[in-house]
Amino acid sequence: MTVPGPLESEIRRMIAATGPMPVSRYMELCLAHPQYGYYVSRDPLGASGDFITAPEISQMFGELIGLWMTAVWRLMGSPAEFRVIELGPGRGTLMADALRAAGAVPAFVAAAPSIHLVEISPALRARQAQTLAHLPQPPVWHDTLVEVPPGPAIIVANEFFDALPIHQAVKRPDGWHERMVHVAADGALAYTLGPDPIAHFERLLPPHLRDAQNDELFEWRTDHVAMDIGRRVGRANSAALVIDYGHLRSDTGDTLQAAARHAYTDPLLAPGLADLTAHVDFQALANAASAMGAEVHGPVTQGEWLRRLGIVERAQALKAHATGAQRHDIDAALDRLTGAGRTTMGELFKVIAFADPRLGPLPGFER
Repeated sequence: MTVPGPLESEIRRMIAATGPMPVSRYMELCLAHPQYGYYVSRDPLGASGDFITAPEISQMFGELIGLWMTAVWRLMGSPAEFRVIELGPGRGTLMADALRAAGAVPAFVAAAPSIHLVEISPALRARQAQTLAHLPQPPVWHDTLVEVPPGPAIIVANEFFDALPIHQAVKRPDGWHERMVHVAADGALAYTLGPDPIAHFERLLPPHLRDAQNDELFEWRTDHVAMDIGRRVGRANSAALVIDYGHLRSDTGDTLQAAARHAYTDPLLAPGLADLTAHVDFQALANAASAMGAEVHGPVTQGEWLRRLGIVERAQALKAHATGAQRHDIDAALDRLTGAGRTTMGELFKVIAFADPRLGPLPGFER
């Protein structure tokens, strides 16, 4: 067996002291441990990192979000002051591209002099500061959304929810047992189940899952972030845009995965050295936000949403002044963002929005 890294050693000590830990706690430690967490200690994005996100694929993605924000701002009545907030801003690429496109509406830019970024990673905060150094005022960083001052706002969250810790439970003859991480007999980290079933768990399941078969697995996230968004936008002349990969309807299945160097790996190997994510349950997300008074728009697939906003036309405009190699890259980026294949994002990724009901239909979600 290889020598465990510092976070794995810490996890093993915790398990030795208190017993197996829930998958949610394991995922939280892997991603956000204050010293050894994956997001705390590195910049994971880009070709030299572990994965790539849509803003890094093409400027078109962020530009269309910027134009979407200006249109939503007009639906809000063009307030003279509001806040632009991004959850999990990565390297700041999306926001840089969005604000460049939004510059076509100077009053929009003037109404949001400071950009608010919700980011826990010191490494990524430093990278965001570099990317957005050209702004008239530096961004304001927060650890959570609730720290952002109140008032009208447009919130953007691209590939944010997939990295929030998930709970997992497995159906057994006597009920649903929480999935845990322990140290197996061979000394390796492994999955196990809590000894006692979760009380009244069936009552919390969507009705269509209450007849699940033995050994089926159900995942869920706590609703507090989605509820914070719903509460923030529901009656405050505000809107939120969420883009992530996942399923439209709550369902069973294990979607926890780890990525390192652009390849999948075992989530229990090398804690803190790989990115852990799980699919987003858009049905649960919508239910949580709407319970706080927000109007739900969508979800629709990312490919359909981007096409409705004009990404094909934007690609053609870029190609008109591009070299042959650049035109090839633009076509490849368009396919990756909107295509329906297994290696593209157009179908797997979904787009959903939450807003003050008074705003009416939002761009890209027209029925």
